[in-house]
Amino acid sequence: MAFVQLADGELHYQLDGPVDAPVLVLSNSLGTDLHMWDAQIPAFTEHLRVLRFDTRGHGQSLVTPGPYSIEQLGRDVLGLLDALHIKRAHFCGLSMGGLIGQWLGINAGHRLHKLIVCNTAAKIGDPSVWNPRIETVLRDGPAAMVALRDASIARWFTPDFSAANPAAAKNITDMLAATSPEGYAANCAAVRDADFREQLASINLPLLVIAGTEDAVTPPSGGHFIQEHVRGAEYAEFHAAHLSNVQAGAAFSDRVLAFLNAQ
Repeated sequence: MAFVQLADGELHYQLDGPVDAPVLVLSNSLGTDLHMWDAQIPAFTEHLRVLRFDTRGHGQSLVTPGPYSIEQLGRDVLGLLDALHIKRAHFCGLSMGGLIGQWLGINAGHRLHKLIVCNTAAKIGDPSVWNPRIETVLRDGPAAMVALRDASIARWFTPDFSAANPAAAKNITDMLAATSPEGYAANCAAVRDADFREQLASINLPLLVIAGTEDAVTPPSGGHFIQEHVRGAEYAEFHAAHLSNVQAGAAFSDRVLAFLNAQ
């Protein structure tokens, strides 16, 4: 297991693929860890050096007192790149990871080659959604995380996928039950407070926006909004709910690689 030392703790990461290939950073969704990308690794590492990490508050990374902000999480990514002596990289983030990608595109575009944001929006939900969840998780702790896990299957996957692939769905949703309640609540606050609607036009990078047709958490309308506000942005949509990389699998991987490999 590999860690980099940030100012206030350790960030857990994993590197796969050829050492001389371009670097692609993968950023997980709220309530998962770096293994949410396992299905992509065989295809991606044929062409890329893949850097995955557990976002602060998740997996084996540091859990510091909340609330967090997307800027804080974005600066963690920059700290990771600095520690590994990576000047520039591609970045692909899903949901909360997509918010981190937007922050990086707006504020640190010089560190990126190309940007992919998946199943996300410039603003996700509102305090009426997030505040009760934060309160419940902080009050009930691990029991609340188990309840969230049981409810997440319907949000993260379409019924046909979870019925046909119960082991894959369970593997992903079990990550939520294992997430630190304090870390999860702190990251909920980061998502609650993020709003990039007025800043998207300042992204000056090749951008691919990916959405899931059946995503009730971040519907395709949010992806279209991002595409329409970033000059030259591309858009792709798959039959999937919130975790399109898991549900669309090879089709997701192929579209990302086509975007990254295009001249």
